[in-house]
Amino acid sequence: MWDFCTEPEFQEKLDWMAAFVRDECEPLDLLFPRPGDPYDVQNKASRAILAPLREKVKEQGLWACHLGPELGGQGFGQLKLALMNEILGRSQWAPTVFGTAAPDTGNAEILALYGTEAQKARYLQPLLEGNIVSTFSMTEPQGGSDPKEFVCKATRDGDEWVIDGEKWFSSHARYASFFIVMVVTDPDAKPYERMSMLIVPAETPGIEIIRNVATMNERDDLDEGTEGYIRYNQVRVPLDAMLGAPGEGFKVAQARLGGGRVHHAMRVVGKCQRAFDMMCERALSRRTQGKLLSEHQFVQGFIADSAIQLQQFRLLVLQTAWIIDNQPHGAARTHIAMCKVALAAVLHDVLQRAVQLHGSLGTTQETPLGPWWAYAPQLALADGPTEVHKAAVAKGMLRGYDPAPGLFPTEHIPTRRAAARARYAALLEEHGL
Repeated sequence: MWDFCTEPEFQEKLDWMAAFVRDECEPLDLLFPRPGDPYDVQNKASRAILAPLREKVKEQGLWACHLGPELGGQGFGQLKLALMNEILGRSQWAPTVFGTAAPDTGNAEILALYGTEAQKARYLQPLLEGNIVSTFSMTEPQGGSDPKEFVCKATRDGDEWVIDGEKWFSSHARYASFFIVMVVTDPDAKPYERMSMLIVPAETPGIEIIRNVATMNERDDLDEGTEGYIRYNQVRVPLDAMLGAPGEGFKVAQARLGGGRVHHAMRVVGKCQRAFDMMCERALSRRTQGKLLSEHQFVQGFIADSAIQLQQFRLLVLQTAWIIDNQPHGAARTHIAMCKVALAAVLHDVLQRAVQLHGSLGTTQETPLGPWWAYAPQLALADGPTEVHKAAVAKGMLRGYDPAPGLFPTEHIPTRRAAARARYAALLEEHGL
């Protein structure tokens, strides 16, 4: 039977998280508000505040819960992670405080799945401890996220791989201790067998950050950009720097990106819920035309549309998490794509209404709504653009259908009526029909 209950013991953890994120993580958002601040391990002030908060999280058994106990996590399933990430999504700093910040979570997962023992010791353990951050260097300036268009290559030279090419939007590269780079190692192979994954330490000669690209929430003139545009100029790494086998780069990437997409969706639930809370508070606080905003039907429509849209999205995310936990690997592929498509629309729509209800204040930096709204287009493109996932949803849906067996559709009324009459011909004749 279906069950929407949460175990009392886990609900206590969620209640603790909600209070902790509000009281401890959200103040960090105010003190260190730049998008790159949670990843800047050299900022002594933020790290001094962060360290004891992480200890409190670990005392509660809530550190890096996406990983198994053998890696220092709790091994929680995706359904529990969905409920947790709803809370973490309310704060920019909360994922860093709880050891679940992207892209480090995804990088940790593929290191755990495909890394050798030596790779895990050198890269995974300090990543899990939160002492370093990492970068996933996949997309390219001429090809975006389409691996069939990638040209950044690695050629073998003796006992080394030599990387040559450019990568675009390598998040937090300026702060990273190592990069996981997707490169073409066999250009003549099948499209999805051309690439491999290499681990590249940040200090390796030949890594050139052309510029740190600033997004809508960042100031280029203040050098706040967090998206690295990188040139790998004859970068040499040993043969054992590869994650997985040669030609498995796409496979490794998919193992990482699926979880990342659904975790984005989980956090968007929390961000939209916080925006919805702000919307309702504003509606009950502000007056215009002689009555409260909440008494205007347009405003009531905003609130109703947002509540319904958010609840529909939340249920889709929770169902997707349940499928991941309970069905064979890959069964949730179409649902994950549905989540990725829906999150962009829900985030945009709820934030747009919240900004509108706050009037001019909503467009300023004096509430979090403006920066959140500016982030919505970026999230619609992260881990693959919305349009690509719509196509994936359509293809997934169509696999469950067959073409009509004859000239007319299966729902063709004259054809079905004739079949029904043939089935009950004797009875119909008996009753004069």
